[in-house]
Amino acid sequence: MTTTCFTRPTFTSRVVPVIVLSEEAQAVPLAHALLEGGIDVMEITLRSGVALRAIEAVARAVPKMHLGAGTVTRAAEVPQVINAGAKFALSPGCSDALVEAVEASKLPFIPGVMTPSEVMRARDIGFRLMKLFPAAQAGGINMLKALGAPLPDVRFCPTGGVSPENLRDILSLPNVAMAGGSWLTPSDALRQGDWKRIARLAREATTLATAV
Repeated sequence: MTTTCFTRPTFTSRVVPVIVLSEEAQAVPLAHALLEGGIDVMEITLRSGVALRAIEAVARAVPKMHLGAGTVTRAAEVPQVINAGAKFALSPGCSDALVEAVEASKLPFIPGVMTPSEVMRARDIGFRLMKLFPAAQAGGINMLKALGAPLPDVRFCPTGGVSPENLRDILSLPNVAMAGGSWLTPSDALRQGDWKRIARLAREATTLATAV
């Protein structure tokens, strides 16, 4: 089986905010704050009951935002996120059922991997961009370097343990296309509606990423 491999031809940011929302109303101002900070992509994870409605709100109100659905773990969620307006999806893993669902829908998809065998399996299916998750527990920068030698045709979006302190080092690796992180959207800033703080964090991350 071969599937649609997610390439990133449209959005420019190499930093992907990994977002957990507690209120649907947070979604649109958050998208605007990220764009103000130079980040034109966001991953709204399916970790809360408002996620699909939040994706719908951003897809409707902020068309400039390249909108992804994260934590997609079941085949049944694929049509749900498509109907909500997501343009791509990410997962912490890569099950056969999930691969079949994204293949049938042609939804761009970034599967999650953690071991060399999982990377090789995903590559055999047809993927060339994968989410290394959880990146810190998998070995972080050292793991990415180790994977680069035997699997030079694969690129990664490490997520889990990425921070402003290690972002530049991670993005400087030749097999890293982008990196995902939750530090850009702190829960207290979301709760307080502190969009200026989020815009500042996005701007700082954009500066770090463009300096690589």
